[in-house]
Amino acid sequence: MGNTEHVLLVNLGSPKSLKVEDVHTYLKEFLSDDLVIDLPKLVQQAILRCFILPFRPKKTKEAYELIWSKAGSPLLVNTQKIAEALSEQTGWRVDIAMRYQEPSLQGAINRLKQDGVKKTTVVPLYPHNAMSTTTTTENALSEIVQDIYPELHVNYVRPFFDHPKYIQALARSIKRGLPNKPQQLLFSYHGIPERHVRKPDPTGSHCLSSPDCCAIDCDASNLCYRSNVITATEKVVEELGMESEDWSITFQSRVTVIDPKWLRPYTDKVLEKLPDEGITDVAVVCPSFVADCLETLEEIDIRGRKTFMDAGGQTFTWVPCMNESPEFIDCLKTIITELD
Repeated sequence: MGNTEHVLLVNLGSPKSLKVEDVHTYLKEFLSDDLVIDLPKLVQQAILRCFILPFRPKKTKEAYELIWSKAGSPLLVNTQKIAEALSEQTGWRVDIAMRYQEPSLQGAINRLKQDGVKKTTVVPLYPHNAMSTTTTTENALSEIVQDIYPELHVNYVRPFFDHPKYIQALARSIKRGLPNKPQQLLFSYHGIPERHVRKPDPTGSHCLSSPDCCAIDCDASNLCYRSNVITATEKVVEELGMESEDWSITFQSRVTVIDPKWLRPYTDKVLEKLPDEGITDVAVVCPSFVADCLETLEEIDIRGRKTFMDAGGQTFTWVPCMNESPEFIDCLKTIITELD
């Protein structure tokens, strides 16, 4: 067990229930984060109140209805399963918290204070670095700890996109999810606005400055979300022994009302055009997510499948996330232990 006393797994969050008001509350909190919609506050709130919150909660509720289980939100359920599996394998106390909504970060830290836990290892369950995931999680948690339990010693697991155990776990998960070799395997990553790529660039001039900027090994690339996903994908396909023409990287989940310029190519547009290019057998994996959620279950397995099949596709294979697979639990155990 080393020096590990406690592990806190943190994921993004989801509505408390399928009530429209709960979906509204979740979206308002999430999209009011200045690292998610990083615009002047007045502009951010104007976009929310005029273009998003009057319409999106009902649409999002309908999407959640397609995947919601008796146990609740798939993201919450699957994250809890990961925690339970990690605890069972290691003997550690493993709790979960969500960046937005419940179980909250503040509630998690309050419980640690009440229980007298002196040290925790925080694992943001995002393999790749991004200001809207890893940075906002660390910033929010640091503020909460300083406010209510400054004596707590916190270790943060950094993005693990290139860790050998992660690459092996993802490769094995893909193998397990593919009954046959598809014509094309899409690595569909969560999209972010291009400005979210440029903003964390410590040089202020490297990211998106040239077609091959992500291939250059430097501080800017190491912090760059786009570079992280390219690096991870290349390592995984090497592990899988795939040829370059058999796979591609795409980006999903864009919200153009927030910003018209998002990382390309777009997953839905690629799925729509592949049949016209003679690709009628496709598989999709979503490595931005370690636990299945709305973006994998509804956006890809339901809507993405329909887009591809309606365009003339014949076979669509959705590859589930790693969830509580033994390989991923072993990956987390190794990464956490290396911090001790």
